[in-house]
Amino acid sequence: MGYAKERGKLEKLSTKVNALTIYDDKSLAIITDIYEQYSHTIRILKNKNPDIFTEAYEKDLPQVKLVRNSLKLSEEADRQDDFIKFKDGLSAALNSAITLTKEAK
Repeated sequence: MGYAKERGKLEKLSTKVNALTIYDDKSLAIITDIYEQYSHTIRILKNKNPDIFTEAYEKDLPQVKLVRNSLKLSEEADRQDDFIKFKDGLSAALNSAITLTKEAK
């Protein structure tokens, strides 16, 4: 079973998230949309092949969600740092999912 469609979607999301550098309303909207698309795609992959993608669903997704929530709750002065942590966590999760789709045959 191939995962080219999902991998392509994840690669596009990874490119978008890596282009974000500064916290502002526009970047926050973009990264939130990327997170939603990532979480939807990882759920689809988990349902297609639970043996391979359950760990990403149960480990990576909650970690990214935790960092996202800390950004939401952070003080204005800390938002840039928390935004970068969210971006880095989401990027790592996307890259992990991309690697899993390449390894899954």
